Amino acid sequence: MSTYTAPTAAHSHAGHRVQWTTWAGDGLETATIRWENEGFTITGVVSDAPGREHFEYVLRLTAGWQLRQFLLFRDLDEPDLWLATDGSGRWGEMNGAHRTELDGCYDVHLACTPLTHTLPIRRIPLLQGDSADIPVALIDPDTLAVRADAQRYTRLGSHSWRFEQLGSDTNVEFTVDEVGLVVDYPSLFRRLS
Repeated sequence: MSTYTAPTAAHSHAGHRVQWTTWAGDGLETATIRWENEGFTITGVVSDAPGREHFEYVLRLTAGWQLRQFLLFRDLDEPDLWLATDGSGRWGEMNGAHRTELDGCYDVHLACTPLTHTLPIRRIPLLQGDSADIPVALIDPDTLAVRADAQRYTRLGSHSWRFEQLGSDTNVEFTVDEVGLVVDYPSLFRRLS
């Protein structure tokens, strides 16, 4: 049994920048993690993918990597989707509408980026061989559909993980760097920097 080793800090005043390309090399994502206002702000830009709109997302997190806000921008200056959580699993929209179907979710998951895997990996201190089932808000950036989804993360080694989308046959093993960011996500994403 190995002990838990937390990923190293992912903040500096200049920020931490990472890029992925789609496995086929026809899409690009650039994400920046910045430490500001006693928490992390992650901004990501997904572009150049055939048949997919260019879009940007913003994640606002606490110092412990717990999600507070999620914003998705497609073709307008104002967010197309703006969700917030109080940290206890209650969700709402910018206009104050309570999203009861998302109650109990602690993270968001965007299938078009490997970055959202970092949130539970950084937040939950799993020992090697241990698993955690995590309720997440699954977001489709093309349709803006949001629904609750059950996922499982298993720590396989110091930098290796297994992701399972419960209720489907999705089961992927991937590695992360010292910050907890996905390196390569087989058949979907390759790390550029």
